[in-house]
Amino acid sequence: MSKARFVVNALALIVLTLGVSSIANAQATRTWVSGVGDDANPCSRTAPCKTFAGAISKTAAKGEISVLDPGGFGAVNITKSITLNGDGTLAGILASLVNGIIVNAPATTDVVYIRNLTINGAGNGTNGIRFIGAGKLYVENCAIYGFSSAAPNGHGIIADANATGRNLFVKNTSINNCSNSGITIQSSSGFIAGVLDGVTINGLPTGVVVGNNAFVSIRDSSISLNTSTGVNVSGAGGATASFENCLINNNPTAVNVAAGAFINLSSSTLENNTTAVQSAAPQANLRSSGNNRLLGNSSDGAALNVILQK
Repeated sequence: MSKARFVVNALALIVLTLGVSSIANAQATRTWVSGVGDDANPCSRTAPCKTFAGAISKTAAKGEISVLDPGGFGAVNITKSITLNGDGTLAGILASLVNGIIVNAPATTDVVYIRNLTINGAGNGTNGIRFIGAGKLYVENCAIYGFSSAAPNGHGIIADANATGRNLFVKNTSINNCSNSGITIQSSSGFIAGVLDGVTINGLPTGVVVGNNAFVSIRDSSISLNTSTGVNVSGAGGATASFENCLINNNPTAVNVAAGAFINLSSSTLENNTTAVQSAAPQANLRSSGNNRLLGNSSDGAALNVILQK
């Protein structure tokens, strides 16, 4: 090999090595966004990005995007394990005519955390959070509102699974002023599990929809002032909603239970609804710990007063 060719090959190898190193270094475990950032930046603490979408490509899987200061950080599509964290400041997403956040992480081992964010649909957004991937999604300390697109959209959160084993956890989160539901959980194939803890859902057509193959625990939550139904357990495949220490009040129907679906009630109050429980399911599917309260409803539902308080 000639000396000139050796030098050229050596230079090419150095360039390739530097390129691979640059790509590897492009993704950090922690990145930052700021209201005065720039997506051309590396998203470091001292040179933050402006949007979540700009930062996510520079953040390693299982890493975290943190918010430095108040701002609106744009809609984002999540395709890997990651944390979006607005703790300590006013962190928002304005999602006019689009989904605020799409979570489509492909692996069953993927885990996504969305914390301390305000997600505003501006009166015409599609859905606040759409969960269509695998794995687990945690939504904590968020406020979601203003998603008023026509059906089948208009949800605060919709988890629409097509494979078994997905899990949705929503904690200390408020959802209101959407055109369809606060939270819909359903699966077309296999089961999906949900835990709603300390949620406040009001001012929607339906507060919570427990659809096909969904098994949902709702505890320490308030579901009120919806224009149709507080909780609609409408799914096939043994869809089940379990309530612990919940208040469901001032809805035309507090809880609707379809044939083949189940509810479990413990330490909960169904108050000032037109109908407390409306059911096409057998009475054996309506199960109570005997410590619930039915107060001021126009109708408790045919023969259900005894079932709910036995």
